[in-house]
Amino acid sequence: MPRALIHEPEAPMTREEYRTWAEQQPSHRFERLEGVVVAMAPERAAHNRCKRSAWAALRAAVQRAGLPFEVFGGGMTIEVGDSDYEPDAVVRCDGARLPPDAVAVPDPLVIVEVLSPSTSGVDRGLKLRDYFRLPSLQHYLIVWPETTRIVRHSRMPSGDVATEVFTSGQIALDPPGLTPAFADFYTD
Repeated sequence: MPRALIHEPEAPMTREEYRTWAEQQPSHRFERLEGVVVAMAPERAAHNRCKRSAWAALRAAVQRAGLPFEVFGGGMTIEVGDSDYEPDAVVRCDGARLPPDAVAVPDPLVIVEVLSPSTSGVDRGLKLRDYFRLPSLQHYLIVWPETTRIVRHSRMPSGDVATEVFTSGQIALDPPGLTPAFADFYTD
């Protein structure tokens, strides 16, 4: 079966131009980094399993806490400055659900990125900086899919970001009071 060729636009795009362009592409995933469109590599099985487990771990933690939060898997966009990112899982805390046609989460509380070889540097550098530009963000989790390690970056009351590495136990996400188990990120 022939595949459609996808050419990344050479010139930077505005968010509106990017969305219009992306909607016209055959099923493929992109991010926009500082205005420049970048195709995302196909997901590896380990990445997809870990992404699914992260969503389930966060959803279970939200349910245990009895909080009216929404948990999204990959595919929702986080808009920061001149970039549009597609993290692997997102928790938002506004009591109102996003409209059915929403493509972006305007107020993420927790963002999860599962590392992949092609995006590791961006996930640990540019995205770390950009995500904490969002006033709502409290925690950014970076999950290694092929080794059991999670790095939690958390906003402190002072505004600084604290970093902690987990290899077991519970991962405290406070605020808002979620405590997913480390092992639940690797159940699949």
